[in-house]
Amino acid sequence: MKLSSLYFLQILSAIVASAEPVALPYGIRLKTDSQQPLMDPVGPVVPPSHQPADPERPPPAPPQGGVLISDIMGRDRSINIFAGFTRDIASIASRLDDSSKNSTVLAPRNSAVEKLPRKPWEDPKDYDALGANAYEGEDGQDRAHRNIRRFVEAHVVPASPWAEGEKIKTLLDGDREIWWEIKDGVKVIQPDGIEVDSIASRVGNGELWILTGVRNYA
Repeated sequence: MKLSSLYFLQILSAIVASAEPVALPYGIRLKTDSQQPLMDPVGPVVPPSHQPADPERPPPAPPQGGVLISDIMGRDRSINIFAGFTRDIASIASRLDDSSKNSTVLAPRNSAVEKLPRKPWEDPKDYDALGANAYEGEDGQDRAHRNIRRFVEAHVVPASPWAEGEKIKTLLDGDREIWWEIKDGVKVIQPDGIEVDSIASRVGNGELWILTGVRNYA
């Protein structure tokens, strides 16, 4: 007996609704009313951005570009005398805190400063002109401050990176040109012949070098 078209469609719908999933070619999934056609991804699956790719691996260290020389000057106790002087000189402190001005700071070790025949704020010319009380009172303090400024300026090179053999003047007005070279495997500041003990830090606005001696800044 012939089934009516309506009855046939009802039976067909029931068969489709109860049928097992149809095997499809690899890589293609059956589309449903609430789902768009999906393709199996090709290549490795990228984890969500909020989950680390390797939970055992610590996150990378933050870049040094945001760190400035002013941030690291006081971290090494072996140069804290010189670091204190840099904070006392407003023009130097401002420069080392400025991301737009690169510098190479040549910081003498405390031991080198302590071995000086005179204190950094002393100048024989002041004693010759004014005697033993050259640094007494307000005028004397001003003289001492100027001498410390000269001392610090003689140890700040207004450039970084600073290439080997590149002759350049420090911030000290009237200072002679200096350069560095490798001598017997050691980095040496010339023409003073002062050894560089280490490069303590490389940061966003320059480098901090630790010296075994003090530049002749007179």
